[in-house]
Amino acid sequence: MSIIQNPILPGFNPDPSFCRVGDDYYIATSTFEWYPGVQIFHSKDLVNWQLVKRPLERESQLDMRGNPDSCGIWAPCLSFADGLFWLVYTDVKRQDGNFKDAHNYIVTAPSIEGPWSDPVYANSSGFDPTLFHDDDGRKWFANMKWNHRSDVPWAHAKNAAFDGIVLQEFDPEKGKLVGEITNIFRGSDHGLTEAPHLFKRDGYYYLTTAEGGTGYDHAVTLARSKTITGPYELHPQTHVMTAKDHPESKIQRVGHGQLVETPDGELYHTFLMGRPIERHHASNRKNCPMGRETGIAKCEWRDDGWLYLANGTQLPDPTIEAPWAERAQDPDAKITYHFDGSLPIDFQWLRSPKPERLFEVGEGHLRLFGRESVGSWFEQALVARRQEHFQFHATTTMRFDPDDYQQNAGLISYYNRHKFHFLAMSQDPEQGRVLTILSCNGDWPECRLSFPLDGDLPVDTGEIELGLVTEFEHLQFYWRPAGGQWQKIGPSLDAWVLSDEGGRGEHASFTGNYVGMAAFDMSGRAKTADFTEFTYDPGRGSIDMGAA
Repeated sequence: MSIIQNPILPGFNPDPSFCRVGDDYYIATSTFEWYPGVQIFHSKDLVNWQLVKRPLERESQLDMRGNPDSCGIWAPCLSFADGLFWLVYTDVKRQDGNFKDAHNYIVTAPSIEGPWSDPVYANSSGFDPTLFHDDDGRKWFANMKWNHRSDVPWAHAKNAAFDGIVLQEFDPEKGKLVGEITNIFRGSDHGLTEAPHLFKRDGYYYLTTAEGGTGYDHAVTLARSKTITGPYELHPQTHVMTAKDHPESKIQRVGHGQLVETPDGELYHTFLMGRPIERHHASNRKNCPMGRETGIAKCEWRDDGWLYLANGTQLPDPTIEAPWAERAQDPDAKITYHFDGSLPIDFQWLRSPKPERLFEVGEGHLRLFGRESVGSWFEQALVARRQEHFQFHATTTMRFDPDDYQQNAGLISYYNRHKFHFLAMSQDPEQGRVLTILSCNGDWPECRLSFPLDGDLPVDTGEIELGLVTEFEHLQFYWRPAGGQWQKIGPSLDAWVLSDEGGRGEHASFTGNYVGMAAFDMSGRAKTADFTEFTYDPGRGSIDMGAA
């Protein structure tokens, strides 16, 4: 027997759209402001998943320069019909305030690897789009509708901004939405209705939505109708799955997923989830440094014609039996990345469709071109991978020769521009080359820096190694000259803030923490920094304090 361990996609991988083509399974997840856009994973067994493609990878498809934190690519939907993969998604240009500028697009490809087309514009009425291919050949596009009015009597009592699910036909020949726009489902009393997905069974159209917001009240709601335009009746329990009534569970924030049936008729439903640190912060709030991840649950149809979790509850299990006996890969394996010819697929950068301005991968090094500050929404030379564990350490080897204090490069633990810790090398006018720490502890919107190192540390020229150890809510930086002894640098820092709940709190940030390499040059001279390797090690305990 093989076991599926939740989360199946650890680290920042929210809003999972689930698709089967023959014996192949695919999950597409949101990437927000990280480039390239949308992560697509592949599996043959539902146990082992491999990242195989980020399809939005060129300027004609996606340009997020200027997108605020936690905007960008929201809630993709992946499907297969007519010999093509179809991917619909939202590019959100504004998050805060009454307005939500959210533009929805469709791209297609003959295979997951591509080539993926340039986008076809759909609409801008809201986010979380889906594309349903009906058995009569028609295609239907649905998304939540955003209401910028909060003072109107017809708005939903729970949250006026979420004005239900709207549906319109998509004409692939004309390349646009056509016909009447219909609000088919205004949601349950739980409110904040979003993330629609449609499927059909025994003459009913079933509509899956997410409700309750993407925090600890999140839920998967199911409704059905004899006609695609409604009216839709609610599931007898309203929610197929939720963790909102189970604060003791290690799986929280359950919602936003999609159903797939195996060739053998077994049913599995993806869901968004969060793993809070078991120990609470002084604020008494839980925090999820990995952000929103992807889990999977086994489901079943019952005699009443409704879908339920197979375990008889509304709470997904941490582990479930896999449909086939496959050996799971080690999720805690140490990974050392070498930079030879191309950027390893685990790494992403921020917003820009012009990576050649931010970095290059040569023979044995990643070279960052110092651009705008670590707080920029336009051009950041920051290349990083997801945090996937509560406890891990990361190291990198760097060569950097700054000649001005406006030039900084080093190792960063980064959630967004107001939540990060950055061990950087710079140049002090009096001391020469120094190590310093730049932190932003959730100070929004000012994003003021603190400098927790009590006096910058002078270091010699030449190659240097930088490291960090994260243990739940604590982060400690290390450094050593090449071949020397590891040494702590600076105090233990607050890693709790590097989470969805850190800083502004729940519902203000929607991504997850990254660890990687960064450089900036505020003089505009694009000073370069070279990194020769990067290691991510989930092993418990501190960095080996011995010599290299």
